[in-house]
Amino acid sequence: MTRSHAADDVTRALAERTGTDARDWHLVFKARYGMQVVLQALAATGGQGEVVTQVFTCCTAVDPVLAAGLRPVYGEVSPGTIALDPDRLDRDGLVAGGRTRAVVLQHTFGIVDDGASRRLRAAADAAGALLLEDAAHCLGRMARREDGTPLADVSVHSFGVEKMLPTKFGGAVWVSPRLRGEPLGQRMVRDLAALPAIGRRLDLATRLYRTQLRVLGRLPAAVAGPVRGLLTRTGTFEPAIAPVEQRGALAHPPMRPSPAVVRAMAAGLATLDAEEARRAAAVARYVAALGDVVEVPAAVAADAPLVRFPLFVRETGTAERVFAALTEAGFRPGRWYRPALFPGVDDPAVYGYVPGDPGIATTEGLIARVVNLPTGVDVATADRIAAVVRRVIG
Repeated sequence: MTRSHAADDVTRALAERTGTDARDWHLVFKARYGMQVVLQALAATGGQGEVVTQVFTCCTAVDPVLAAGLRPVYGEVSPGTIALDPDRLDRDGLVAGGRTRAVVLQHTFGIVDDGASRRLRAAADAAGALLLEDAAHCLGRMARREDGTPLADVSVHSFGVEKMLPTKFGGAVWVSPRLRGEPLGQRMVRDLAALPAIGRRLDLATRLYRTQLRVLGRLPAAVAGPVRGLLTRTGTFEPAIAPVEQRGALAHPPMRPSPAVVRAMAAGLATLDAEEARRAAAVARYVAALGDVVEVPAAVAADAPLVRFPLFVRETGTAERVFAALTEAGFRPGRWYRPALFPGVDDPAVYGYVPGDPGIATTEGLIARVVNLPTGVDVATADRIAAVVRRVIG
C-alpha cells in the first residue's frame, strides 16, 4: 500500500532520531493496535503461549495480548526501573523450550535503563522469546546494546493521549532488521503494511477530540459523564480508554492512521526536542526538591525527559493526602498506575491477574504508594508542585 508523503516524513524522522532505517517503521492508529498485530503474528508463527508482562501498567497494554489469543503472565517489577525485574523471572517458567512467546520491556514513565534492559534481553534470549519494547512513554527513545544499536526485536511507540506529544492519536512500530529474513518478521511487516486506514467516522472523531474535551470539561460532572458515554457509544467520541478495553478487548480492529492524523504526527515530531527539554527541566526540579523525602526510582536520571515523574511515599494514606493537596492547589496529580491494570478492569480474572498474588508483592506495594507529577509544566510550576508535596510529607 502506497504511503503518503507525510507518512514518509514520520518514518524518516523516527529513523533519524533512533539511528534506524525508515523502512523498518510502520504507522498505526494507536500503539495498542500495533502491539496486537505483532502478537497475532507471533501466535500465528509460534503457536499459542504466554507473554510475560507487568500489572504496573495500563489495561490497554495487556488487551493486545488477549486479543492475540495469548496468555499474560505477570512478573515482578524492579523498584529502580518500574520495569520487569530480570532477576525475578524464574517463577514465570521463563525457560528454553517453554511456552513464553514474548517478554515485554516497558519503559514506564519514560525510564530507559540500558543495563537492566540488556539483562532482560538475555533472559528473553535464553527462553527463545521475542523481546517486545513498550516505548509508549518515550517516543523516539529505545534501549540500546553495548554497541549503540537497538536492543529489542520490536519497539512500539505512541503519539497518543497523555504521552510525550499533544498529538492525541497515532502510533509507530519498529521491527528489527534482524527479523527480515525470518517468517515471523515477514509476517509482521506484511500485516502492518496491509492495515486499512481508519474510516470517516473515526477520522471525524479524531478531528473533534480536542473540542469535545473542552466542552465536556465545562459541563457539571453529573452531566459530563452521561454525555461522554453517549458520544462514545455512538462512535462520535474516541476515548483514551474505551469501556470494552477494561473488559479484556480492544475497541477497534487494527488500523493505520488517516492522513490528518499522520500530518499531526509529523508536525508533533518537529517539536519533540523542545518538549523533551521542557520535561527534563521539570524532572530536574522534582529530583532536587523531593529526592530526600520520597523514594524516586534509582534509574531516574536528573535530566530524564519523563512523561510523568514517579515517586513513592511511605504508604497509601500518604499518597491519598498528596493527591488531595495537589488537587486542592489546582494541579493534576497522576494516579498512573493505581489500581493495577490502570484505570482498573471489570474482572481481573479475564486478565489472568490475581490481586494479592504473593509472587508480585513488590509490584503491588509500589502500586499502593505511587504518585506521579506532571512534567509538561514550566520550572516555576514544578517548584510549586514540589512544595505542596513536601508540605504534605512533612
